[in-house]
Amino acid sequence: MGKMAITGATGQLGGLTIRHLLSKGVAAGNIVGIVRSPENAGALRELGIEIRTGDYDRPETLAEAFAGIEKLLFVSGPSMDNTLRIRQHASVVEAARNAKVGHIAYSGIAFAEKMKLGLENVHLATEYMIRTTGIPFTFLRNGFYLEILVNEGLKGIAASGEIVTSAPNGKMNYATRNDLALAAATVLAGDGFENRVLELTAPEPFTYDEFAAVVSDVAGKPVKHRAVSPEEAVRSMTGAGVPEGMAGFMVHVVYKAIEDGQFGHASRDLKQLIGDGYTTIRQAVTEALNA
Repeated sequence: MGKMAITGATGQLGGLTIRHLLSKGVAAGNIVGIVRSPENAGALRELGIEIRTGDYDRPETLAEAFAGIEKLLFVSGPSMDNTLRIRQHASVVEAARNAKVGHIAYSGIAFAEKMKLGLENVHLATEYMIRTTGIPFTFLRNGFYLEILVNEGLKGIAASGEIVTSAPNGKMNYATRNDLALAAATVLAGDGFENRVLELTAPEPFTYDEFAAVVSDVAGKPVKHRAVSPEEAVRSMTGAGVPEGMAGFMVHVVYKAIEDGQFGHASRDLKQLIGDGYTTIRQAVTEALNA
């Protein structure tokens, strides 16, 4: 097996992918962690991972970062400036092409053609760029992270007995970050994934009512979902300490997209790819409430 590289290796998705590769028996010496700030990669070095500098904003660093790489996991950049992200991604794709990388796995967004958030434009543009290189690809179209719902704040929500949103009927196909990292590791460590598009989402999207029912059952106390107007939802979030900008984004962008059905598309690709490793909503909620 040749060398495989993971960009954003000190980030959560990249770091989890590396750990799944190791658990699958991939030798640490065959894994390259590409990072913007090598001084933050001490934990990966301790695992025996080779660390290389690769900064999306400094294209000159990417040629050496990708040298001799057979498989590349290209984790999309985190910038909220979508035009900037496209420029960054173009630098990565061009460098991978010039380095003659053998296979690119790219982490995009699920059901991109059906989304209207604006984020999909970055990912579709990047997919098209990768196709122009002629390099075999796997598009890992990731659903939104379930951690948006299941996080350290879930205990407080369970204690309050109420989940307040402005999405009364819309469904969500969220998956855990760990499951998506496991999917990426499965592709990198396996064969037969060339030129495939994988929609990595929950196989059975769920509503906030259904989510509240799971939280209630696991917590052993009533937890209800209360759907309100967008204005009241923003007030509820800011009253709970959420910054106004984030509250507005969640309500007017995310909740609206949920209610419009943009997160309701289902696929069994993730479940088929990682099998028993798949984390159900109940499992995730149980872990969060018992942490």
